Amino acid sequence: MSGQLFDTEPFEPTPAAARARLAAVRPGEYARTRNHLDGAVTRLSPYLTHGLLTLPEVLGAVLQHRPGLPVQNKLVYEFGWREYFHHVWQHEGDAIFESLHAGPLPEHAYARELPADLREARTGVPVVDQAVRMLYATGWLHNHARMWLASYTVHHRKVHWRTGADWMFGHLLDGDLASNHLSWQWVAGTGSHKPYLFNAENVARYAPQAWHSPGTVVDVSYEALDAIARDGGAASGAQPSAFGQRLGTDGAGVDAGVVEPARGAVPLPGFGPPEPLRLQGRSVWLVHPWSLADPPASLPQGTLRLGICIDEWHAAWPWSAARWRFVGERMAALCAALWHADGPALHAALAEAASVQGIDDAHLGTWPGRRWLAPPARLFASPQRRCGSFSQFWTQVTRRVTDASELLGT
Repeated sequence: MSGQLFDTEPFEPTPAAARARLAAVRPGEYARTRNHLDGAVTRLSPYLTHGLLTLPEVLGAVLQHRPGLPVQNKLVYEFGWREYFHHVWQHEGDAIFESLHAGPLPEHAYARELPADLREARTGVPVVDQAVRMLYATGWLHNHARMWLASYTVHHRKVHWRTGADWMFGHLLDGDLASNHLSWQWVAGTGSHKPYLFNAENVARYAPQAWHSPGTVVDVSYEALDAIARDGGAASGAQPSAFGQRLGTDGAGVDAGVVEPARGAVPLPGFGPPEPLRLQGRSVWLVHPWSLADPPASLPQGTLRLGICIDEWHAAWPWSAARWRFVGERMAALCAALWHADGPALHAALAEAASVQGIDDAHLGTWPGRRWLAPPARLFASPQRRCGSFSQFWTQVTRRVTDASELLGT
């Protein structure tokens, strides 16, 4: 453990790296320590988001080491949250990018721009600044750190949850629109019954010393925090602290912060425009940023592995260079050709192929080429009607299920 960030191994975009992380998962240790920032969390999320692993594959591998795993185990429970968020997205569509219901304050009470001191990790609140630094340095955050950062952003700084969610999404290697944006809504209180709040005591319990924040705006009671969240007055600003002295300063005793990495919409070199003639009479296995697993061995001989990026999607949701590397390197290793263009151009080019196969994903939006793709693998059967809460979803999908293996039909 370093003074600033956790010493985490980089996320390599390969099936071997995904399998290595999967082999290290221990559901018992996860259940005991998952709330601690140095706990035995899986760090599988980038591989799940980008399709190198599926939840049924993960559970199947876990059960090889831990047969008889109860369905109520915390690890399985967290898998449920991931699919619940996609269940909500399936039913609500783009409505998840707006407040699902009223929060503690009216919409106009929240700013639509992230303060510079927060972006640059110089708020003077160690738990916040450490989280921002770790986000930029690794592209990953423990779920507790994500909630702390979101809660401070929305309830102390009075920044609209959507602004914060868009910003965090652009820097996460595992950025999943359903999980990320609905989690921010849960913290904000627009997707839950009450806002999520935390204080310095909570940080001290679950985070290492460098994250502790005594004497800061979060070092108050929960009653005070609730009042802050419901106060539409001036936001709590940055505050001087010794944090800058510990992490390096500009020489004047004020934390100089960090530079936010740029986010962009352009794929790595190697992507080019569509070549429709190349597809005439050929079978195509379509690879996109959310389907980076090896293709099935049963594909016809001569099938072209084709990687695509839809320009308008990436313009709307720009990524960090680190995420582009993760996705681009894996697509380059998988594919014989890499194309990027607008959705209609890609769809028209693919229409020249004899057949197109691949795995669908909700991130592809309304792109008409989705009609060629097979549904992604799910661990839980999604209820036909929209569940109003996770508890309702969980009750339905685990009814009459006791052993986690039953979710796999084994």
